[in-house]
Parts: sequence; C-alpha cells; structure tokens
Amino acid sequence: MTDRSREAVARLLAPAGVAIGGGRAWDIQVHDDRLYARLLSGGSLALGESYMDGWWDCAALDELTRRILEAGLERRVPGLRSVLWLALKARLTNRQAKRRAYNIGRRHYDLGNDLFQAMLDKRMNYSCAYWKDAGGLDQAQEAKLELCCRKLGLEPGLSVLDIGCGWGAFAKYAAERHGVRVTGITVSSEQAALGRELCEGLPVRIELQDYRGLSGRYDRVLSVGMIEHVGYKNYRTYMEIVDRVLADDGLFLLQTIGSNLSGRNGEPWMDKYIFPDGMLPGPARLTRAAEGLFVLEDWHNFGPDYDRTLMAWKSNFDARWEGLSRNGGYDERFRRMWTYYLLTCAGSFRARRNQLWQLVFSKRGVRGGYRSPR
Repeated sequence: MTDRSREAVARLLAPAGVAIGGGRAWDIQVHDDRLYARLLSGGSLALGESYMDGWWDCAALDELTRRILEAGLERRVPGLRSVLWLALKARLTNRQAKRRAYNIGRRHYDLGNDLFQAMLDKRMNYSCAYWKDAGGLDQAQEAKLELCCRKLGLEPGLSVLDIGCGWGAFAKYAAERHGVRVTGITVSSEQAALGRELCEGLPVRIELQDYRGLSGRYDRVLSVGMIEHVGYKNYRTYMEIVDRVLADDGLFLLQTIGSNLSGRNGEPWMDKYIFPDGMLPGPARLTRAAEGLFVLEDWHNFGPDYDRTLMAWKSNFDARWEGLSRNGGYDERFRRMWTYYLLTCAGSFRARRNQLWQLVFSKRGVRGGYRSPR
C-alpha cells in the first residue's frame, strides 16, 4: 500500500515540477512513509498537519506552494471531507456572529505581543506593506501608512475611525504626522493594551470592541486587514454600519486580502490553526455589499507586495526565534506551524491566487472626481 500511495502522490506532484526526495529547493523530503496515505485521505489539512508533525520538509515552502497552486493540484487531491465540512458549517451557521466576535482575538492576536514585536516592523503593522519605493520593511510599512493617509485626504482636526486597529500603528502615525483624532477598535485585549501604551499622549482612543457596537460620527473611516474576519453573511451589515458612522462628505478606505473567487469558507488548515472563522472576500461580494450605500472611487491591487512582506516577516521570525523560544515558551511545533503559515501565504500571493486590495468609497461621489495617489 505504501508503494502505491507514494506513486499516487508522485503522480499528483509531477505536473508542478515537484519531486519526492529531489535535489531542488521546492522538492519535498519525506521522513515518515505514512505521509503518502495521510495526504491522499486528508488533503490540504493533512499536508499542513504532517509538516507540523515533522513527517516531511521542504527547503522552499513558498516555492512549493506557488508551484502547487499554479498547477491547480489542490483541485485534484482527494480527501475533501474537511473542505466540505467547513462549507457546510458556513452555509448552516453564521460563523462570524457577534457572540463569536472575540474568538479570533483570543486565538490569534493574543498569542503574545513578544511574537509580533519580534516579527513585524518597528511600528507593528500586521498587514501588507507598500514596497513601491521602499528599501526595507520599516520604510515599506511607513509608505503604506502614508498612502492610506493620502487616499483619505487627512487634514488636521479631522476625526478618523480605525476598524480593526491592531496595535495602533495607523492611529499613531496619522495623529503624529497629520494632526487627526483617531478612535480605534480591536477584538484583541493584548493589542488594545499595548496600543494604548504606544499611543499615549496622542489624540488616540483604542477600545476593545466589536464593529457591530459602533456609534458616533467620523470624517473618515479606515479598515485594514479586518474584513477577512467578518464573513460573507455579515458584509452588508458591516457596510451599513460604516455608512451610519461616516460623515456625508467622508471617505472610507478598506484594505483587504482578496480571493479571485467568492467562496463561503476559509482553507481548512488555516481555519484550524491560524485564523479561525476567517474567509477572504471575492470582488463580487464586496461590491454587492456596498451597492446602494457607497460610490466606489478607487480599487488598487498591490498583491505581489504581500509576498515580499511575508518573506520579510519570516526573516525577522527566524532571526529572533532563539529568543522567542527561550523567553516566550514557543516550542518546535509552533515554529513549524508559523513557518508553514508565513511561507505558504507568500507562495499563494506569488502564484497570484490571493490579492491585496485597497478600495476607497465615498457616500455620494467626490465632486469633480477622486484622484487616487499611488
């Protein structure tokens, strides 16, 4: 059975130019022969879990992922039970309902501020950087923050709402550089605590709050890397809330990872280990949710920049792993899980399977037209 299973896996990998035991960086090295049957029955979930278990290795997981996705191998692998189960749950339940709003905070963003401080740029941006004219991660993340400020047309005295503010990177930058007042919300208690500390002395307020409890009125609204946790059943509610709190002459900037197709659920391994209840919006779902509420002024795709961002995070993670392991209690299984997360995501952007979008909306259309910075 092992020989037949190995041959079946080898045949699946061949169209991607990937070999078992080969000498290229993207070839897989198998340490446990039980892997083959496990992959054939368990699909993508088994692929990630067996890597975490140390059953196989690959010198360039990012390139392996790119090749698998570009060859469309994920559509040919048996073991769709986990995918079908996720899809069924997504249809029958609202996995991102208000009662579950803080799950993602507890299970991902509260993992430890030490982990994210070690991995991210000095301002702690946990979203795609903008590499157009940047020489390093810190510069690229500042360029992204400035791009957001320019697209929103920030001026001193304006009030800004940041939905999903993280550790307050945008809030701090916008308050310091553009003289605005910022209210940020997050579902992570660790983010809120450190964000308040980092923004101390500035006109910034950071609250532990779900977006469905928002009230008030703001000149500008920003949301970076948060709608990936909203879920397709809640997109319209999300847009209606933004409409309610945004001034009539205001602008709304939405940054999100996007999928080429509109699905109903996330990838099984990512859902189980990294972003529970997460899903990437497709373009049709976003425009449908905004229809009748907003004018879409601009749609900017710089998805390849996320590949470079993720590789920079992986470099930082590797360079500081010894300290994280010694002082933070992160074990070898966590290292393999986090490595798999960062590199497979990088490969998905390199394959252009995932995108990174910035959308700018107005409520009634910008008089004379909107001119978007790039």
